[in-house]
Amino acid sequence: MADLSDGRGVLYPARLPSFHREPAPQELRELIRWFWIPRWNLPAGRISRQELLPFPASNLVVQPENVILAGPTTGASHRDLRGRGWAVGVLLRPAGIAALHPDPRAIHDIEMPFDATELHQTVRAAMRHDDETTGRERAVGACTAWISAHLDPAGESGLLANAMEDLISADRTIVGVDQVAHRLGISIRAVQRLARRHVGLPPLTIIRRYRLQEAAQRLREDPFLTISQVAADLGYADHAHLTTDFRRVLGLTPNSYRRHTSTD
Repeated sequence: MADLSDGRGVLYPARLPSFHREPAPQELRELIRWFWIPRWNLPAGRISRQELLPFPASNLVVQPENVILAGPTTGASHRDLRGRGWAVGVLLRPAGIAALHPDPRAIHDIEMPFDATELHQTVRAAMRHDDETTGRERAVGACTAWISAHLDPAGESGLLANAMEDLISADRTIVGVDQVAHRLGISIRAVQRLARRHVGLPPLTIIRRYRLQEAAQRLREDPFLTISQVAADLGYADHAHLTTDFRRVLGLTPNSYRRHTSTD
């Protein structure tokens, strides 16, 4: 079962609006990781920038104006929140995106409108409920019913892709594609095909994303850990390689990131 308290991916947790995650029902856990539901109500003229290093995955997102399918990202991203709003998102597992788009590579770094009128209407109606908890529950129920009706059960390839994701996500000693292939008992080419078909990113990019998420989380949560310790624990060759990865993806050094999170 997915860990709903998993703090990876959110670079500045203190800036989050009201934010909830709900577990996937048992029958859908091979297709989705969890539901995520933010709400915000900001004073006029105020903007809240949410900076993320997203999971290497796609999301189906219902928002007041439409439904979108957000493909996997190749770097950090942000969303500026204004006024009053909400969203109901579904973090898709590798077996889940395959049922919604034939080639997730084609939608990396893209948010595309998704035709799901019934889903949009039922979730909007749920989120208008006066009681926020009841609204969330009804919205998740609407998403669950829609997914059950429209997504096929995970096939053999999808389940193997899920196993690849689980391995990379949970085992921080995984730093190379050859390790994934060995642990799954398949070839490196097969791992590359799984990642291409069911995630839309190269497998090494998936590995590096999880390791960088973990590095950011550890830097902001433990001020006593040195950057060299973090680099060594997560399989980076040295402090300099972690710093290079930070600069390339986040645009700042580990030290700068740690300072920013401590003053949030």
